[in-house]
Amino acid sequence: MPLLSEQEYRKDLHRNRSSYLYRGMPDASFRMYTSLSRNCKNLSKTLEPAILENFAKYAVIGDPSIAESVWRQMILGQHYGLPTRLLDWTHSALVGLHFAMSETEMDEMDQHDCMVWRIDMNEMYALLPEAYQTLLNRNLSTIYSVDMLREITGNSLQKYDEDMGKDAMVIIEPPSVNTRIVNQYSFFSVVPMEMTDIEGFLENRTHNTVKYIIDGQLRWRVRDMLDQLNISERIMYPGLDGLSKWIARHYYVK
Repeated sequence: MPLLSEQEYRKDLHRNRSSYLYRGMPDASFRMYTSLSRNCKNLSKTLEPAILENFAKYAVIGDPSIAESVWRQMILGQHYGLPTRLLDWTHSALVGLHFAMSETEMDEMDQHDCMVWRIDMNEMYALLPEAYQTLLNRNLSTIYSVDMLREITGNSLQKYDEDMGKDAMVIIEPPSVNTRIVNQYSFFSVVPMEMTDIEGFLENRTHNTVKYIIDGQLRWRVRDMLDQLNISERIMYPGLDGLSKWIARHYYVK
């Protein structure tokens, strides 16, 4: 299966390396939206600062560092279900498949197709404004960190949106604030406000983006294969909540 073997051989490193990120979605009819746009719709730009400010105000007792950075506020908030402009991605094709095979109502598992999106980090890098590329080059990286994004934007959402317009977006690697981020091999794309059609951006501005459609009749089979490979809820969500989800699905009667 090509999805599981997409690694370019790097002659300079004498190693196989992949520049791809994956996003699994349980229904092939779903459109790619941020949770902020789904929640706040055409008022997203107006309401986002208030959402982040209130989250930081009440959450600072648990993590004092979030008061210093809107980007840290977004990442921590995304983890706990806060509406944000971030889109989840993973560097692992297997993790992407896991989320494509996840279903709230398990009796609907084989009732519709699912999908895994693939994007190329190198393409995302090439679309960035020159100043953003320069900072990455200086740090010998193609991926932004929270501190790098804060440095170049001055912690300003408005500056970020002005810099990106609708034709580019930063890929950020979150700090390992918990084991969930580590186990999911998480990355985020920071979607600018002007980019109202994410799929249109990927279609018009990139060449290596792929949308893998997986037949609904295969979902239970792939789901069982992932369990055997130790890719399950108890790994994706360490703790009793993930363990309970895994046990519930394991003993689900079809």
